[in-house]
Amino acid sequence: MSGKKKKKNNIFSLIIKVICFLLILGLTGAGIFTALVIYLNSPVQAGEMPAYISEDDGIKKIEENVYLVDVRRGESSQSVGIRLERAGLIRNRYFWNLICRFEKEHIKTGTYRVEVPAAQIAIHSILISGRQILHRVTIPEGVTLSKTARILEEAGICPANDFLDAANNPLIINSYRIPNTSMEGYLFPDTYLFPAGYPAEQVVRAMADNFYSRLETLNPLARNMSPEELNEKVILASIVEREYRVAEEAPLMAGVFYNRLRINMALQSCATVEYIITEIQGKPHPSIIYNQDLEIRDPYNTYIRAGLPPGPISAPGAVALNAVLFPQETEFFYFRLTDPSSGRHYFSRTFDEHIGAGQLFTKSQS
Repeated sequence: MSGKKKKKNNIFSLIIKVICFLLILGLTGAGIFTALVIYLNSPVQAGEMPAYISEDDGIKKIEENVYLVDVRRGESSQSVGIRLERAGLIRNRYFWNLICRFEKEHIKTGTYRVEVPAAQIAIHSILISGRQILHRVTIPEGVTLSKTARILEEAGICPANDFLDAANNPLIINSYRIPNTSMEGYLFPDTYLFPAGYPAEQVVRAMADNFYSRLETLNPLARNMSPEELNEKVILASIVEREYRVAEEAPLMAGVFYNRLRINMALQSCATVEYIITEIQGKPHPSIIYNQDLEIRDPYNTYIRAGLPPGPISAPGAVALNAVLFPQETEFFYFRLTDPSSGRHYFSRTFDEHIGAGQLFTKSQS
């Protein structure tokens, strides 16, 4: 064999050896990398977790192997990783950052239930899912915006001031074509499921969307009403809501109020005076409405001003809304409570009958 040919074979052999070495090195490197990924992603076992977790970390153990993890508003994924590592739920914050970098979905604000041991990728999937721990909160019929705000804050849903700011935000109000300066009366009283720390604007919109949905269920033709016509219905429903105690009497009360509006007679609803005292003047809820209260100079006082007040005074529920949409035709112009225990009223055509009913009620209690 010539020297030239031998040299050529040696070069070819060297190339083969280099390729084999690189393949072996690549396979080894890939194996090491794979093993490292498997380790970093592997669940942290109970014995490896710290005995104490600071409340400042927003991670709370609620039962054996179950934790609540808070993702705070505006918080970065890196910050969440630091807290998860410190709490012992994941092995390495840098591997967490790597997962977050390659995943298009971002972690979402809220409170999440995490069962351990769980792999890092599994925990990350929970935090980007949006399937948060939901808190049940009930908004009763007849409450005002300020009372609703307190209920939501006490339930940990959103700060009261944030809720009121959202409920008085012209952009939100205009988006629903409401001809008022607030969402009073348009946030349906119901039982809701909200995550803790939910944005106030989304709370308001969820309650308003529910209102319009329920309204259309009660009367599909309501969608054809102008904003002004609907507003009149909502204002009257808010008054009926605060007046009725027995559901079957609500349509009758609506009929009485419509009769009064038709002849430009004052509605004379104590509920509107109560609204002035508690919501406008900011005083405690009165146990008794005095004659001097009936003379308060305010547009919401339906004793001294005929017609509807400027806006709703409460959040009407389905009974009150249905009553004003389908009022009972009646010749009555008056009603008064005659049985406090059952909440029933006496309805009358004339003022003399109305006064007489009060006298009869007084005698029956003596």
